[in-house]
Amino acid sequence: MTRRKDGTLSPPFSRRRFLEAISLFAAVPALVPMVPGTARLLAQAATASRRLRITGMEVIVVRATARTTWLNVRLTTNQGLTGLGEASLGRRTELPELTPFFSLVREESPFRIEQYRQRGWTRAASGDRVQATAFSAIEQAQWDLAGKALGAPVSDLFGGRLRDELPVYANINRATADRMPGGFAANARAAVADGFAAIKAAPFDGFPALTQSPAEVAQAVDLGIACVAAMREAVGPDVAIKIDAHSNFDVPLSIEVARRLEPQDLSWYEEPIPPERVTETKQIHDAVVQPMAGGEFLFGMEGFGPLCQQRAVDVVMPDVKHCGGLAEARRIAAVADLYGVAVSPHNPSGPVATAASVQLCASMSNFDILEYQWGEVGWRGDLLEPPERFDRGQIQVTAEPGFGVELNDAVAREHA
Repeated sequence: MTRRKDGTLSPPFSRRRFLEAISLFAAVPALVPMVPGTARLLAQAATASRRLRITGMEVIVVRATARTTWLNVRLTTNQGLTGLGEASLGRRTELPELTPFFSLVREESPFRIEQYRQRGWTRAASGDRVQATAFSAIEQAQWDLAGKALGAPVSDLFGGRLRDELPVYANINRATADRMPGGFAANARAAVADGFAAIKAAPFDGFPALTQSPAEVAQAVDLGIACVAAMREAVGPDVAIKIDAHSNFDVPLSIEVARRLEPQDLSWYEEPIPPERVTETKQIHDAVVQPMAGGEFLFGMEGFGPLCQQRAVDVVMPDVKHCGGLAEARRIAAVADLYGVAVSPHNPSGPVATAASVQLCASMSNFDILEYQWGEVGWRGDLLEPPERFDRGQIQVTAEPGFGVELNDAVAREHA
């Protein structure tokens, strides 16, 4: 057992305990409280499931920038409905691993999401990020299809939305070509002018290997800290600043950098080391004052469970593109809730994953804030029909069926 900061003891992590604790989320409908309209949706699902079949898959590649490619999946059906998922992974323009996962759902009802999970889980959980991403994309598209078939937003399939709009933070990192303090400050100021009350950057990207000379490492640390200070000066004390270290440090340097950043009053300090190193992450967490976040590429409850149980982070960051999809993200959120850990989905993504994440977050009780890739391309809003809607730094939750969006194929072709 481990001792929490408040002195209480938390039980050891085990998959069995997690499964028992969250079994209510997957229980048969008779065992869970019915939200308005649930009985009607279940009856509709029973009818629709017998008739609707997945028949095809399209992969739609959208090249946003030289650094970013949005790789989207569209499942087609025998009734003309389509479902979207996103499998973006760096600059990849193809993902052959999608094909074997699609074979698991071909000629199946899109409602058989748990069946797909059971069939594909071993391959997806192999430790290969590409496999996890391919698996997750198909699963997202199944949920979009299920919602459209029922005429309901996906958040309704998760028990109903708790909020009609979501706080989002602007990730300014990829939009910041000028990696000096002035460049970060300018984009931080611009994002706030766009209505965002929270921003994130990764000013330690390009950090030298820790085996390089101490002088090189010290110079890189100084530059990163200067960039954060410039952002704080640019946006003032009331804007939340989040810093992603992209696992560039070791434990001593993580603690040193965090202490030097204390005057900038960060709202979180993200992944100074790989989050798989749970014991060391916990060591950093207990030594610094900033809340810690992490888990952007972890897969499944098994990946996130130890972080939550040990309270090695304050915020977990499942990504619907990589963590196993929407259903697994909900399981991860339930596990996090057991230990008082908040959830902020990782989402430096295209519009499709953002639409999926919005539906996920709308129904999540321990949701914190959603990431939004700000300023990368001016035509992003044209890629979806309807486009993403913001108001005062909040993204609006649609009540339209599924994820509530379709790809604009003409715009996608322009950027293929």
